[in-house]
Amino acid sequence: MKETVVSGIRSTGKLHLGNYYGALSNFVKMQDEYNCFFFIADLHSLTTHPTPGDLSRTVREVVVEYLAAGINPETSTIYVQSDVPEVAELYLYLNMNAYLGELERATAFKDKVRSNPDNVNAGLLTYPVLMASDILLHHGTKVPVGKDQEQHLEMTRTFANRFNRLYNVEYFQEAMAFSYSNKLVKIPGLDGNGKMGKSNGDASCVYLSDAPEVIRKKVMRAVSDSGPTEMNQPKPEAIQNLFDLMKVVSTADTLSHFEDLYNNCAIRYGDFKKQLAEDMILATEPVRSRINDITNDDEYLKKVVRLGAEKASESARKTIQEVREIIGIKRLF
Repeated sequence: MKETVVSGIRSTGKLHLGNYYGALSNFVKMQDEYNCFFFIADLHSLTTHPTPGDLSRTVREVVVEYLAAGINPETSTIYVQSDVPEVAELYLYLNMNAYLGELERATAFKDKVRSNPDNVNAGLLTYPVLMASDILLHHGTKVPVGKDQEQHLEMTRTFANRFNRLYNVEYFQEAMAFSYSNKLVKIPGLDGNGKMGKSNGDASCVYLSDAPEVIRKKVMRAVSDSGPTEMNQPKPEAIQNLFDLMKVVSTADTLSHFEDLYNNCAIRYGDFKKQLAEDMILATEPVRSRINDITNDDEYLKKVVRLGAEKASESARKTIQEVREIIGIKRLF
């Protein structure tokens, strides 16, 4: 029997290189070997209060980009999170056994509090519980996530094991992080610090749908410095980020060439950025072309979403029925 993979991406806007190399590329590789559930996390995105129009638009964009990246809706289950209400019910049950102290200690929650102190809502605090519900609803055992989600996945295992102990059952299995590479991928942004993310602004992200001229402009404007002054000196974070991006999209020979130039104080950032931009354009071209083809095919998109909701709901209903029985929630008459 195939192991089950569950993962999703928040519907907060167009997908970028970080989404692709951190998640989507793994999704595509996994779908022929595992029982895969890939969802669009529109409920998770509500923590940032999107407008109704923005929410529906971004959900559609992510569905398109899932398909453009190569996820096959016949092989995998692609669904919108809110189309499967059982996830909200499991979220309620797991919240009863999630403790305030452990939720407040989550690194991602503390980061959100620091960066946006005026929007510290309960959804942010219990984000790991909803993530656990997404995974456990389909009994996922492998989760292709980025490095920043490792702690949340550890919490998923905590909630699963706590449920099993509380009700003296062996029901939920432990879900583990999974990647086809040797380590989890973290794609840096173009703004000089941190990972690539929409919260850091469009200039920091290279989107899968970005036209070549847009990619060139963004990369040429990426944060850099005046260049090394000593042989083999350590790279500042902003420069290391650019080299890390080149490591992902360029050939080993190209990376080695510019590493040598840097170490010998001979690098010209203009040439370096031009090469990086062209390699990004080449890397994203297959997905970009399919995005353009799929975007206007409403009938196909409608079919994909309906099929995914049916498949995901079948799995979810079975889990909720069993969880209710384990907890003792039954109709009296």
